[in-house]
Amino acid sequence: MLLHLLTSFPLLIFTSLVFFLITRTRNSKPKSSSSSYPSTNVILPKSYPIVGSFFSLLANQNQLLQWVTSILQNVPSATFTLQRLGGQVSILTANPANVQHILKTNFYNYPKGDRLRSTLFDFLGHGIFNIDGEEWKFQRQISSHEFNTKSLRKFFHTVVETELSDRLIPILETAAANKQVLDFQDVLQRFAFDNICKIAFGYDPEYLLPSFPEAKFAQAFDEGKIKRLLNIGSEKRLKLAASEVREFSKNIIKEKKLDPGESMDLLSRFLSSGQYDDDFVTDIIISFTLAGRDTTSAALTWFFLLISKNPEAEKEILKEIKEKSDTLVYEDIKDMVYTHASLCESMRFYPPVPVDSKFAEKDDVLPDGTVVKKGMRVAYHPYAMGRMEKLWSFVGRDSYTYPVFQAGPRICLGKEMAFLQMKRVVSGVLKRFKVVPVIEEGVEPEFVAHLTAKMKGGFPVRIEERNESK
Repeated sequence: MLLHLLTSFPLLIFTSLVFFLITRTRNSKPKSSSSSYPSTNVILPKSYPIVGSFFSLLANQNQLLQWVTSILQNVPSATFTLQRLGGQVSILTANPANVQHILKTNFYNYPKGDRLRSTLFDFLGHGIFNIDGEEWKFQRQISSHEFNTKSLRKFFHTVVETELSDRLIPILETAAANKQVLDFQDVLQRFAFDNICKIAFGYDPEYLLPSFPEAKFAQAFDEGKIKRLLNIGSEKRLKLAASEVREFSKNIIKEKKLDPGESMDLLSRFLSSGQYDDDFVTDIIISFTLAGRDTTSAALTWFFLLISKNPEAEKEILKEIKEKSDTLVYEDIKDMVYTHASLCESMRFYPPVPVDSKFAEKDDVLPDGTVVKKGMRVAYHPYAMGRMEKLWSFVGRDSYTYPVFQAGPRICLGKEMAFLQMKRVVSGVLKRFKVVPVIEEGVEPEFVAHLTAKMKGGFPVRIEERNESK
């Protein structure tokens, strides 16, 4: 993640150099290039021995995502080598050819790596999103059964429809009647949390209720992952947060063993495999909860913001909804082409996972000629790629130009499930209501990235019943 670029490295003898180096820092421009990528008006960070570009990173710590994006938009080949404290190097890229090389062509040379795994081990442990190699292959193989057509239909008809009609819509009706301001980001997270727990674990946390019950798991997870990524907070508090997360997950396992039910969900598949103990299965639960709750809710949050600013796009989506039957079925949702494209466009600008890092196992050379040494961090940057004008001059791009769901062997297993869920929420909400942001004029919500993206401070909205005559 981008936040790893700021490393908590003691300055020690360098403190006396701070003022001198900051005052001597000069912006430099790259040489012209015949590359197809532009290279104008770029400001590159100055690098110094030992401290690297620490002071540029420090100066941009509150806008790292945007700062790196501005560099990648302008440097030749959309790839930049960042010198960090202590001689560490990070390669940042928004070049689709490099992304394909990292995620597919030379996939096995770019695992997550020990450093990244250890950072999140307290929370993700040996879960699928924090491992490599044979262990990852086995988890992916078992997990893939949860995303076949039969499972997707079940997810749509028995989980999403129920959560939408019995919980989300009534809450929006009440908010509209009472002219209540809702944090729609929180509402969408609760919706997604219930959904993933139901379909993957056969467990209903009842997080999306009118009382908006406190969820210790969600709060502990958010607190723990942010503090661990930023390396802040006491070890005592981090351990407590991790303990709360794991206790929640182990309780799900305990309930599943007492009442396995008739259907074979993701949790049942892992428990019945007989290859792992409860601690390992706990890691699985945590990983899939993170993926199911945070990514789809983030994508929908930004979608509803953007659609409120684009009435013509909203009009086209409403037209598409009305063309379908009153009760939208699985096939109708899959065929909502304009809505699907609108969600993709929203995620192009606001990808749920804006940056993803790997570590090189061996020396390598990227397709654009960038030299990679063993142990270097290599990060591809979906957030920046969505803002590369050169990449989006034409319609239709592959998953390496649009790696919002990753690509190659680690492409997101839940991609189709996520789109089904998002399109059903969009159709169900927009058919009945207008979502009106309560944001001061001229103020743009802040996009913040940790493991996944969020809207800083939440997304306050008013819900208005839609006039059926329009």
